[in-house]
This record gives sequence, C-alpha cells and structure tokens, in this order.
Amino acid sequence: MLHENNRPARPASPVVLTIAGSDSGGGAGIQADLKAFMALGCHGLSAIAALTAQNTRGVTAVHHPPLPFLAAQLEAVFDDFQIAAVKIGMLGTAPVVELVARVLAERGAGNIVLDPVLVASSGARLSDDEALVALRERLLPMADVLTPNLPEAQALLGTAIDTEADADAAAQALAGLVRGGVLLKGGHGHGAALVDRYLERGRPMHTWRHARLPLEGHGTGCTLAAAVAARLAQGDAPGQAVDNAIAFLQRALGAAYRPGRGPVHVLDPMAAALAAPAAVPPAGLDPS
Repeated sequence: MLHENNRPARPASPVVLTIAGSDSGGGAGIQADLKAFMALGCHGLSAIAALTAQNTRGVTAVHHPPLPFLAAQLEAVFDDFQIAAVKIGMLGTAPVVELVARVLAERGAGNIVLDPVLVASSGARLSDDEALVALRERLLPMADVLTPNLPEAQALLGTAIDTEADADAAAQALAGLVRGGVLLKGGHGHGAALVDRYLERGRPMHTWRHARLPLEGHGTGCTLAAAVAARLAQGDAPGQAVDNAIAFLQRALGAAYRPGRGPVHVLDPMAAALAAPAAVPPAGLDPS
C-alpha cells in the first residue's frame, strides 16, 4: 500500500486516550501520558479534565473546564478514532467522574486503566470527597487495571495500610471492586525496598521488589499507568502489560533529570524506549 507520494504506508499505531489533568510543568498528567504513549509506539489522544498551575515545586492552582467542554472533547475523539485503550488520571470532582463514566459506558470502551489521582506529590489535594465516592461507585467497576499508590488505596478503602499484610489485604479488597486487576504501587511504603503488587480476582498475587532510588520522581504514577494502557493497546494481557510497564518505568527513572529549580526529577520515556531489549522476554511473574 502506497501513499499519494508513492512512499510505503506506515502501519497504523494503536490509539490510546488519556483523560486526565494537564501539568503546566510538563512532568506529570496529560503531558507525561502522551510522552509514554509515543515512546511505546502508540498514537495519543487527550481529553483534559483539569488544568493545573504547577511546576517542580508544587501545585499553585487547579481549574476545571466546563463539563460541556470536557464532553465535547470526549465525543470528538470517540467519533473519529478507534480507541484501543483508555487511561484515566486526575478528574477532581464528582460531576466530572460521572460524565467520564457515562461516556465510556455509552461508547463501550475497553482496556480502561484507572489511576485514582487524589493528591499531588507535593501534598496538594486534587480531588474532593464527593469525587472519591463517585470513583468508587462509578469507575472502579469499569477498571481493567486499577493503579493506586498506598495513600490512594487507603482513601478508596477507608482503612490504614501500615504493614506488608495490610498491603496484601488491601490488594485483595480492591481486586473485588474492579472488573480486572489491581496494581498496588509500593512507592509510598517504608524501608530501603519498595514492593509493587498485582492481583486479579481468583488468581495468585505477583510482586516486584525494587531498591528505593535516591531521587524524588515526578509523574511516576502517571507514566506507569499510561505505559500499562499502551501495552494493553499493543495486545498484552493485563498481567503482561503491568510487567512490561514496570520495566519501562524503571528504565525511565534511570534516565530521570531535574528540569526545574525544584527537587523533583522528571522521567525520560524516550530514553526508556531506546534502552528496551530487542525482544521482550515472557513476563517474569512469580507468585509471591
């Protein structure tokens, strides 16, 4: 097949949609998602649910576009593209959650990766209590992969997670609330090593242990969830998508840099893509 200019037509890339907030500092949110999608060979779409005034020092303001405008963005992309996966990040308010859930249900969206962004790494609250309730009731049941960190899991479940046993129990509880699997991230845990847990209902739990790096990463959760969505769009099963996304994140962290005057490091997805092995081995998922 040739284009009009007689050059070979490039095979179409899988299309992935991110519904999230914009980070004016370029390290997290929509910006991080689109970089991860491109690095993993996907065409990225975006529907901006929130705008943040943000840099490497923190969040100073949050603005939510009018609901009809968010709806227009969603309708525009679903009308034109065959969307292979959807990544959901910061939504912020219950009406936004309700709108997103309604549109995704009406459009029959699949491969939904939900990153329940509630608090920025700076500590700024990004979602209200009503949004938390709406997330639990409307979007968790639609999630093919849920990717909370420990504080987000505590908020979703209303229970403390202080020990390894607590984290195991939290993963089990969350797996009962989604239609797919739960990746409970361990970056907010204590100790020299962090543990990520992945669980699908009725199946063994898988764990990854990483040495804690001597840096403060910015956009790590966004990038990881976006990478899971991209790998799902490329045809991975959920467990394989999580395994590949975790490996991708570790490479991106290894190439992280400080673009601003703040202490945080921003990830480098393109460096992660270039450092990938020539052939991806089978998933190294060992039951814990």
